[in-house]
Amino acid sequence: MVFKTLSEDIRGYLERDPAARSVVEVVLCYPGFHALMVYRLCHWLWQKKLFLLGRFLANIGRFLTGIEIHPGAKIGKRFVIDHGSGVVVGETTVIGDDVTLYHDVTLGGVAPSVDSHAQIGQKRHPTLGDGVIVGSGAQILGPISVGPHARIGSNSVVTKDIPSSITAVGVPAKVMMPRDKQKARQFQAYATTDEECPDPVLQTIENLRSQIVGLSVRVEELEKQQPDLQAKVREEKKSDVA
Repeated sequence: MVFKTLSEDIRGYLERDPAARSVVEVVLCYPGFHALMVYRLCHWLWQKKLFLLGRFLANIGRFLTGIEIHPGAKIGKRFVIDHGSGVVVGETTVIGDDVTLYHDVTLGGVAPSVDSHAQIGQKRHPTLGDGVIVGSGAQILGPISVGPHARIGSNSVVTKDIPSSITAVGVPAKVMMPRDKQKARQFQAYATTDEECPDPVLQTIENLRSQIVGLSVRVEELEKQQPDLQAKVREEKKSDVA
């Protein structure tokens, strides 16, 4: 069972990283895979309630790979951490199958640490559905859900639920609706997209700019009409006096 799981993890690297030339190369040269092997062991210890030993070995894995995965996290099959350095996965994180993370990604919690004992068992970290891609430097924070096959752009900060098969970018992250949801399910490195998805923030700016242009035109028309209006008012006053 363990070897089957690790074999599928290796297959994930071979399918999604064009630089991976062979199984041996993945096993020997990929820190993301090394961190995943350590996690599988530590998670098994965590399930056996050997919490301290699990955390201790996880800390050694963090020192060796630069990737921190809490033993309590739940990670599915064919999980890929590409380049890896700086990745943090929190204790109550849930990750589905075929998920890809790039370097400096944080799957963190935002709950205060005033009463740590009261937080044991509480959901504090995100849940990522199957096929999610998270670009480098992205931060996904809190007990939120990212739907299957969604993409999180590089350096985005996500604090709200993200629907499936869409792209979210920005700080805070905004939803960008793809034109072809079926195409959005295909793997794209670093959560990039080759179609022009409308950015809601840019759309709002464009709408405001068009309204300002319209108002400017109207003001110019009123200024041109002002002498005629003033003359008409003077004539009306004269007629009232007469």
